[in-house]
Amino acid sequence: MNILVTGANGQLGSEMRRLGAVSPNNYIFTDVAELDITNGVAVALFVKQHSIEAIVNCAAYTNVDKAESDAATAELINATAVGNLAVAAKEVNATLFHISTDYVFGCEGNTPRTEEMPTAPLGVYGQTKLLGEQAIAKSGCKALIFRTAWLYSEFGNNFLKTMMRLTAEREHLNVVFDQVGTPTYAGDLALAIFSIIEAGVYPGNEGIYHFSNEGACSWYDFAVEIAAAAGNTGCRISPCHSSEFPSPVTRPPYSVLDKTKIKNTFDIDIPHWRESMEYCIKRIKAQAR
Repeated sequence: MNILVTGANGQLGSEMRRLGAVSPNNYIFTDVAELDITNGVAVALFVKQHSIEAIVNCAAYTNVDKAESDAATAELINATAVGNLAVAAKEVNATLFHISTDYVFGCEGNTPRTEEMPTAPLGVYGQTKLLGEQAIAKSGCKALIFRTAWLYSEFGNNFLKTMMRLTAEREHLNVVFDQVGTPTYAGDLALAIFSIIEAGVYPGNEGIYHFSNEGACSWYDFAVEIAAAAGNTGCRISPCHSSEFPSPVTRPPYSVLDKTKIKNTFDIDIPHWRESMEYCIKRIKAQAR
């Protein structure tokens, strides 16, 4: 089977690349240099020429703050490009695996978000990601959408790597405690998607799914655990309010995702966020040696 992976140089794409290397299937990894997914003609041609049967879209505009002043680019990548992939998938009867976000939800409620809960994005990033979901639905293609949150890995720039560096360099840090969610290791999300593809259990199970690691914490809690696991005990971390770090967009104060649907549908065991965090830190340290 020929599987196209877009955004292959990002956090999730890099994890998919590692897994795809051991698959009997043919994973074709592209980033913007190999395939510009904002070009609908180029996407359709690539999908047909390579006889693509599944597409895993790991490409996204993820700078939440910058999106507020760069809405056109955010929409181009998070919505228009997604629509291009969906239309191309529809034309060849391929299945699209797409990554969305907890940011499609708003401020209401303090219980884990299910797939059926109403969406109400607070900023441009969330709005454009929701437009991407809607473009998939409009295309009529076969698709599985995975909403995730607080993604990190040993690849690229992310909160975990930033906290490892800052807690090693500084004596004191303030980290917000009034935003609660679940840190998600990109390796776990990639493995879930990879396992679903490899097992061939996705036909008939199209739809929206939520995936993050198990458990919940604030950014403050996450930072404290990162510092401890990294051995950076010399840095004092203090909780603070989000208002102390002004941002052009309001972030959801509570965005824990309910994973019941994906666990029941695909019989997936999801690790606790702390377990995956420790594993990722070990990998980062091993690479640094």
